[in-house]
Amino acid sequence: MKDAEFPTSDRYPHQAVMQDDEIDLRELFGAIWRGKWFVIACTVVFAVVSVAIALYLPNIYKSEVLLAPAEEQQQGGLAGLAGQFGGLASLAGINLSGGSTDKTNLALQVLQSREFIKTFIEKHDVLVPLMAAKGWNRDSNTLIWDTDIYNPESKKWVRDVKPPYQPKPSAQEAYKEFTKNILSSSQDKETGMVTVSLSFYSPAMAQQWATWLVKDLNDVMRQRDMAEAKKSIQYLDDQISKTNLTDLRAMLYQLVEQQTKTLMFAEVRDEYVFKTVDPAIVPEEKDEPKRALICVLGTLLGGMLGVMWVLIRYFMRKE
Repeated sequence: MKDAEFPTSDRYPHQAVMQDDEIDLRELFGAIWRGKWFVIACTVVFAVVSVAIALYLPNIYKSEVLLAPAEEQQQGGLAGLAGQFGGLASLAGINLSGGSTDKTNLALQVLQSREFIKTFIEKHDVLVPLMAAKGWNRDSNTLIWDTDIYNPESKKWVRDVKPPYQPKPSAQEAYKEFTKNILSSSQDKETGMVTVSLSFYSPAMAQQWATWLVKDLNDVMRQRDMAEAKKSIQYLDDQISKTNLTDLRAMLYQLVEQQTKTLMFAEVRDEYVFKTVDPAIVPEEKDEPKRALICVLGTLLGGMLGVMWVLIRYFMRKE
C-alpha cells in the first residue's frame, strides 16, 4: 500500500494540530487588526477619562511623627516584694505577682479607640474640617468646603441624610472618617519605633493634628496611671491603719513607696509613653493621588477592554 493513499493529517496528527493552532492564532491577530480602530478609540477614551479623574482628585498631604517608647518603670522592686512578702500581701488582698502591662501596645490601642478620637475631635474642634472639607487652596492657604454638607457663611450643617443620621455628623461618623482616611499608625517589630501618620488636604493641619495627637495620647496615659496610683496609695493607707503586724506594715509601706514613685514619674514627665524622635513637619509634596499611575493604568485598562470586546465579538460571530 502506498503512502499517497493516506492523508498527511492521518499519518501525522500532531502536525495537523499545530497547523490548526497556527491558523487560529493568525485569525486571532487578524480579528484584532480588523478591530484596531475600536481598540484605539477605547484606549483614547479611557486615557482621557483617567487624566480627567487624576486632575479632579484633590491633593492629600501626609505628616508623620516618629516616636520611641519611653523607658518603662523598673519592676524590680515589686518583684522583690513579691518574693519577700507574697504570703503577707495575700492576707491584705494584694496581688504582687501580676505581670506588667505593655504600655506601648496599650497606648496604640487607646490611639485607635472611639473615646480617645471622640475627645480629640471635640477638644480641638476639628469636626467641620474633618467632615466638610473637599480640598485646599494653596494660594490662600484655606480649605475648600463642600457646600452640600456645610455652609461656611452661616456655619450650619446642610447635608441631606436619612434617619437615624442628622445634618450634623455624629461621633461615630467622625470616628470612622478619622480612623479610615486620616489616621494611621505602625510599629517596627525589630526596633520598637512607632510611626503615627496624619493625611489631610491641608499640610499645615496634618502637621498640627499629628502633634496634638501625640501630646494628647501621652496626657491620657499619664492621667490614667496617676489616677490608678492615687487609688492604690489610698487603699494601702487604709490597710496600714487596719493592721498591727510589723512585717505586713513594712511591706505595705514599701508598696506605698513604689506607688509614690509612679505618681512622681507621671507628674514630672511630659513625654510619658512616647518620646518624639522626629517631630511632625508641614509636608511640601503631596502624598496622593498618584496621577501618573492613574493615567497609565487607565490607558492600559482601556486597551485591554477594547481587545477583549473585539475578541468576544469575533468568537460570537464565528459561532
